[in-house]
Amino acid sequence: MMTEQDTEILIVGGGVGGVSAALAALERGRRVVLTEETDWLGGQLTTQLVPSDEHIRVETTGRNASYARFRDLLRSHYRAFYPLTDEAAADPHLNPGAGWVSPVCVEPRVILSVIDGLLRPFVSAGQLTILLETRPVAVATSWDRIDAVTFETADGAEIVVSASVVLDATELGDLLELGGVEHVTGRESREQTGEPSAADTADLLDMQGVTWCFAIDHRDGEDHTIDRPARYEHFRDWRPSQLHGERILGFERAPEHAGDPARAYLLTPNPDDDPFGIDVDHRNMGGAPELWTYRRILARRQFQPGFFASDVTIVNWPMNDYIGGPLFGTPDAAEHRAAAKELSESLLYWLQTEAPRPDGGAGWPGLRLRPDIAGTADGFAKVPYYRESRRILAERTIVEQDFSVEILGDNAAVSYPDSVGVGHYFWIDRHPSTGGHPGGGGRPQPFEIPLGALIPRRVDNLLAAAKNIGTTQITNGSYRLQPVEWSVGEAAGAIASFAVAGATTPRAVRNDERLLAAFQEDLVAHGAQLRWDSALRW
Repeated sequence: MMTEQDTEILIVGGGVGGVSAALAALERGRRVVLTEETDWLGGQLTTQLVPSDEHIRVETTGRNASYARFRDLLRSHYRAFYPLTDEAAADPHLNPGAGWVSPVCVEPRVILSVIDGLLRPFVSAGQLTILLETRPVAVATSWDRIDAVTFETADGAEIVVSASVVLDATELGDLLELGGVEHVTGRESREQTGEPSAADTADLLDMQGVTWCFAIDHRDGEDHTIDRPARYEHFRDWRPSQLHGERILGFERAPEHAGDPARAYLLTPNPDDDPFGIDVDHRNMGGAPELWTYRRILARRQFQPGFFASDVTIVNWPMNDYIGGPLFGTPDAAEHRAAAKELSESLLYWLQTEAPRPDGGAGWPGLRLRPDIAGTADGFAKVPYYRESRRILAERTIVEQDFSVEILGDNAAVSYPDSVGVGHYFWIDRHPSTGGHPGGGGRPQPFEIPLGALIPRRVDNLLAAAKNIGTTQITNGSYRLQPVEWSVGEAAGAIASFAVAGATTPRAVRNDERLLAAFQEDLVAHGAQLRWDSALRW
């Protein structure tokens, strides 16, 4: 059975960028269809089990008002419904998980609840249609426009949606492939981008590793050991060249730089730590931090004594970064997808049975998967955490020399005339890749998001709204993070609305000084931050 729908703005992909884009368009009065391949909205934050990676200034600057509201609502949920300690409840910067990856580490279902609350009024008003478990399978084009996108639902039905403007907010840039939109994958060469840190040669299949995250707690004295994975020995003994010969399933890591000491990660399930003692400034974390508190999303000591028997943490560690091969763009992608999950299963089994403990023993059999947290039957994320997507060949490609501290020194990042948002992170967070790169990418100055990076060079009514914007593999390491993706999505939803209202195109807006100024005024009026304080540096 096939049905047809027509809307003003079609947003394909319900991740961080897709949700933010939908809110921006809806608040400007537009009619929106939002589709999502899984049964949860939220992308990185929910289906992939990745607490938000945030910069140190996020509480006061370097984010849009909409993102600040989103974070406030997450905290309000805990204050309203959870038995917090008096100290935690009074903390204006409440961090329920007391994780150090972000000042607000929370459960994915709480994020899902807040997203639903933000979108529900527009659904009730008939302004927004949400299609879950619906994946794009075809794109119809004419000349340099997308006419319609065909979707397949979980029960095999087909839905064809036409729209004035289409946003690709998928995790892997699906519409770029389906619609024949010019794009790049993998690594670029130095000749292509001019980036000092780029490789001598390009490789379309050299992509950053993916991570199949999972949620665990620890029940001391109990045995929750999973069945031994079929390829456990293979993964236990795997020594990828990217790790300089170290076993991937191990706490030991080679020095990051010549002359540095070797590193050893620590793991202490349910430490008797002070949740207010967590330092979220990554510049102080050292080369090998404590893993349990890294992405902890429930810290039992933030709640009334005895309410939670254990913390809950997300395992997204160097040990389950899968670098055996890419998960798209190659005939054996499905095999690598299965292997990525089996690496994570092997990591858990190793932690439960063989991992060296500080007391000289081996393994923590009390480590227990939490399917209720992940929203899956087995406790592993619904989908892998993808760090890279297909990336559009954009009107403006963001390159390393635009914001790298190592290149710019104490100078500010490039300021774009068409800035539509800002972002920052501690590192240009490039992970080990399938082509042998060990990772690492230097440091970014606080940066801006150019509108040109959201606009393809040819197709007029398509916008990138997630990790598929015009970055390089290197600059993707900062622009892929959740708060930046939120700002990208908001800008995409806003420019789509502006174009629909003015019967024009995003490209025409960007290239007309008067229209661009009017659009940027609209963004600012809705709480977007377009510039940093000129004095701020990394």
